[in-house]
Amino acid sequence: MQAQRVEVIGSGQTLGAMIQGLDLANEISGSQFDLILRALGAYGVICFPRQGLTALQLKSFSSLFGELEVNVANAYQEPGIPEVMILSNILENAKPIGLADAGQGWHTDMSYSRTIAFANVLHAIKVPVRNGVTLGATQFSSMHAAYEDLPADKKTRLEGLTATHDFAKFWDMMRDRGSQRPPLTEAQRNAKPPVSHPVVMIHPITGRKVLYANPGYTVRINELAHEDSDELLNFLFAHQLQQKYRYEHRWQEGDVLMWENIGTIHNAVADYGPDEPRLIRRCQVMATMPWRRRNGGASGALDHAGDAIARHTRST
Repeated sequence: MQAQRVEVIGSGQTLGAMIQGLDLANEISGSQFDLILRALGAYGVICFPRQGLTALQLKSFSSLFGELEVNVANAYQEPGIPEVMILSNILENAKPIGLADAGQGWHTDMSYSRTIAFANVLHAIKVPVRNGVTLGATQFSSMHAAYEDLPADKKTRLEGLTATHDFAKFWDMMRDRGSQRPPLTEAQRNAKPPVSHPVVMIHPITGRKVLYANPGYTVRINELAHEDSDELLNFLFAHQLQQKYRYEHRWQEGDVLMWENIGTIHNAVADYGPDEPRLIRRCQVMATMPWRRRNGGASGALDHAGDAIARHTRST
């Protein structure tokens, strides 16, 4: 039987592509892995449609790209597979089976961590639909494009600056908006103390500069006075959310959506109600980059990606 052709189809926008012809439940070959990685660098967000994965298969595919995080909240995990988190508004026996309001606000995952996130891998099991239109889209913005469009004087000013990122900022913001998520315990806050990262990073796949700051977790620029820090961050946050940098993914059941967190920020659109069920499984890949060794030193920027991550994810 002839193997199905694997094809990468770009969205035509700043971000986003679809990869057709891959069944992620099967073993991924070295050439297929390289194709996925390069597509991730080129497009930032890639969708594998019509996937039928178990939670274990989702974990297995995701772990090809790095160590998987177990969320600090330590809740809503797939039974027996803590690396797979459940995002859902469904109640069973009057209790939520998943985190209902994950990602509702612009951010990049795990910028609050000493080892940042490389990628997210999400599998849509149930998608809310109203009048034939799918709800609960995920929006993205390109930090490659945002950096490249900065005025020259801003690029010069940002060189060498670092910013503090705090896990509690996003969590507390959601509670202030009325989220039912419980307050963080002292132990949870202590498990994720604030960390610092460069405001400008070299992307590990493309080798280009990206803006690494986000409204969800970035709290201040360390080298500036508070007033100057607030002014610069407010400028950066407004700049990076311009419509021209954005892409929106409208989910279909069976989609596996993968995005890299170093060159993108994202936001989950909460336009569905509690009676419109949504169920997604998520793995979060940390920036430990075992694929650099697995690939045996791929050409170009990929060859130096592991070194770039190590250099840019140290807390300062």
